[in-house]
Amino acid sequence: MILPEVRDPRMVTIRRGGSLTDADHRLLALWAAECAEHVLCLFQREQPDDPRPRDAIAAARAWARGDLPMMRARAAGGHAMAAARPLAGAARFAAYAAGQAACVAHVAEHDLGAAAYAIKAVRSAHGSVAGRTERDWQRGRLPDPVRRLVLEDQERRNSICWSAFSD
Repeated sequence: MILPEVRDPRMVTIRRGGSLTDADHRLLALWAAECAEHVLCLFQREQPDDPRPRDAIAAARAWARGDLPMMRARAAGGHAMAAARPLAGAARFAAYAAGQAACVAHVAEHDLGAAAYAIKAVRSAHGSVAGRTERDWQRGRLPDPVRRLVLEDQERRNSICWSAFSD
């Protein structure tokens, strides 16, 4: 469970009663896609012929460009998560990261799902020190307009994201 019971209005789009702009929503999707792509190789080592996680990352980016409707991006996310289910360890978490990235189009808060699953994938493959390195890499990739929002959200939701964002 990576979504909070109580939604932060800063992570809800303006048209749904929150304060998140469309531009910032797109930045969150692009950042989530980058986080997922950074660990995609952990999935591809086990499932080199399964395109669903890579397709989900591409869908997140296409949605952010305005080239794909939200429902199609969300569906691609679901397909990536289906690719994850029969697997274990790093490959599973990497596929979930890709699925979460595509689902940012539907709910912006899935951005932390992509980041947390990516960290979880690295931890599973290489240990906790590597997981912290991955977290720091992700933070270094945060776009300035959403940096503070994401860092505050990481602190707020760290406990439901397997403590992926703490030391």
